[in-house]
Amino acid sequence: MPSVRAFLALSLATFALVSCQVPTSQPYQQQPGYGGPFMLGVDVLASRGFDLIRGKRVGLITNHTSLTSRGERTRSVFQRGLGPNLVALYAPEHGIDGNIGAGKHVSTRRDPVTGLIVYSLYGPTRKPTPAMLAPIDVLVFDLQDIGCRSYTYISTMIVAMEAAAECGKQFVVLDRPNPLGGWRVEGPPLEAKWKSFVGQIPVPYVHGMTAGELAMMACSRGWISRVPRLDVVKMQGWNRGMTWQDTGLRWHPTSPNIPHSISPFFYVTTGILGGATSVDIGIGTEEPFGYAGGAGVNANALLAYCQRLNTPGVSFSAYSRNGFGGVRIHMNPRNTTDLTALDVLLLAEINRLSGGKVVGRMSGSKLNLFNKVYGSESLYHDLRRGIPATSIIARWQGWTQSFRSQRQRFLLYP
Repeated sequence: MPSVRAFLALSLATFALVSCQVPTSQPYQQQPGYGGPFMLGVDVLASRGFDLIRGKRVGLITNHTSLTSRGERTRSVFQRGLGPNLVALYAPEHGIDGNIGAGKHVSTRRDPVTGLIVYSLYGPTRKPTPAMLAPIDVLVFDLQDIGCRSYTYISTMIVAMEAAAECGKQFVVLDRPNPLGGWRVEGPPLEAKWKSFVGQIPVPYVHGMTAGELAMMACSRGWISRVPRLDVVKMQGWNRGMTWQDTGLRWHPTSPNIPHSISPFFYVTTGILGGATSVDIGIGTEEPFGYAGGAGVNANALLAYCQRLNTPGVSFSAYSRNGFGGVRIHMNPRNTTDLTALDVLLLAEINRLSGGKVVGRMSGSKLNLFNKVYGSESLYHDLRRGIPATSIIARWQGWTQSFRSQRQRFLLYP
């Protein structure tokens, strides 16, 4: 199946040959060699005595993933370094402790660690209100993202940047690694009609950028209605060829269904599939998003299909459980497979093996969310019409190549 092979094989070497241009706005500059070979944004800021925000009243968007490279909570480091000038905390989806399920509202509460109020950014509002920002001068963002457009932490950053601008507050991003690495760019664009909290900015499904890079690009490209004074505190020692496994950092589950450092790769591979009906992607197992199956699907038939795809670094084994049949996915983090394309291929084949039930039975709020995650209603309509998955995938290849060029001047790391 050569046409499938063509867009499933990523050429990392080709990406690496694209020259990196100087960003239009300069990030916060750390002193080279300061504090060791690898430093997160929070490490760099602390090593400089918090000079960027010292003397200002600070609000921190934070959760359980907001840790220094040594594993200390960012909010504890801030409170020790800033004292009473750390005024307020703000928590995204899943809450400050990361244990609240996907899509469930987070309540405003008091943080037992710092004693500060933790304002919810995933409850009655997802954008900080003027009242929430009134006590502060600068809003700092420090969350570990997973590198996929539909994950909501970047959406939280974008709407918070807009709120900061509207209220005249400085905005600071403490940069962190993209666990998928910095070269992987995959998937369809986001149509303006389907902008939502699972897709706030028009980037590919997998963008290959850090939070700081996305913040700079969003400001420059007009993706937010008002632009704040933005400072990005770069990491030291990270490069685009590094996945999480290369950082030496301990992985802390970013949410209940992203338990392992390999989980972001699985999330990309089955996240779109998981929005369909009568499917199984392993939620509730030891490897959420690590399964691809459908009700009544012949597991061996799906396995045979997957084995014909030629997916470098990704392999499959058949499974059957609870009336579902499909494949377990096994993955090397250095795989060179287009995982978003694989997601669509799996969806299309499981739909075929189910007699069209996986897509045909979607409606209402489920279909609406499916379209928001994909960024368009085209996938649903194409599959209903029997358009081959290979044709669907081929349609976005030119756009992702264009995005790679557009993002170049915002890349902060080699």
